[in-house]
Amino acid sequence: MNLFSPVTLGDLQLANRLVMAPLTRSRSGRDGVPGADVAEYYRQRASMGMLVSEGTYPSFAGQAFVRQPGLVTADHIAGWKRVTDAVHAEGGLIIAQVMHSGRVTHPGTTGGRTVVGPSAIAIDGVTRTYDGKQPFPVPHALTTAELPSIIGEFVQGSRNAMEAGFDGVELHGANGYLLHEFLAPSSNHRSDAYGGTPGNRARFVVETVTAVAAAIGAARTWLRVSPGHNVQGALETDPADTLATYLALAEGLAPLGLGGLSILHHDPAGALVQEVRAAFGGPFLVNTGFGTITTLADAQAVASNGWGDAVVVGRPALANPDLVRRWSEGLPLNEADHTTFYSEGPAGYTDYPFWEN
Repeated sequence: MNLFSPVTLGDLQLANRLVMAPLTRSRSGRDGVPGADVAEYYRQRASMGMLVSEGTYPSFAGQAFVRQPGLVTADHIAGWKRVTDAVHAEGGLIIAQVMHSGRVTHPGTTGGRTVVGPSAIAIDGVTRTYDGKQPFPVPHALTTAELPSIIGEFVQGSRNAMEAGFDGVELHGANGYLLHEFLAPSSNHRSDAYGGTPGNRARFVVETVTAVAAAIGAARTWLRVSPGHNVQGALETDPADTLATYLALAEGLAPLGLGGLSILHHDPAGALVQEVRAAFGGPFLVNTGFGTITTLADAQAVASNGWGDAVVVGRPALANPDLVRRWSEGLPLNEADHTTFYSEGPAGYTDYPFWEN
């Protein structure tokens, strides 16, 4: 398999197998409305086979970060429509990552709204709010009766994404946010049908993805997961339990015919990743880097060994709007400036240069 060959993922035909990872950039202001600079940032990177937007909140209570973009209001939808129009004008594809923070937030970020999670267990640490750094609060443990309304938020956020012109939606089930909190035994101590066994912990995610797929089309719906990544208090340290949980998840998703499953894991050739892939049976996207940077060699290894159908790339795409050209022609790369990842303004955002020759 060639990294630069076309590939079909669900309803989408990608020109190459390089997918830009969802990357938090905090450039959408306190109102969460993407502006012209956000449209320019994504437009510049439209030569990637597909772009995945930064995480967008489907409800105000689900906002995780300061200046995070939303998919709640008419202004949010209009802002994102400018972004998707700009990407489509360059011949690109872009899907929205719909992300509920769960307990990874604070009322100082969400406008005083109640922080929720599967269980009343706080993350040990602090979060940056509009009022400065604050300890993570103990979340309200969602009752069984409240879960359908949370699923409804994901569905409405996904419908709003499609209204905004996105080509599909990726639900964020990774990195310790709400869907991942249900999967991880450290954050899910429930005793109802959504806790305890691996199958029960996977149930809420399966139900959420199923509902979104029914609303916008399964072939336009993706899910991102990060088994065993152990960040933000979502700890999965028992390999057997982790495998059982993600196999239950994959088996629950398999009949839907999704656009794809995107997995963040350091060992794409390993048993966990490949057994989950086999159980899922659909298009499979691999992201090898989080604490480490995905190199061209990493991406080529995934492609040449057939470990996935496409490769999700983060920081190299952030710093190189023309990454596809640079990697395909063996050109040098810009270095990412980590001091501007979450700042405001164009510096380290829309000013990374294209290759001039």
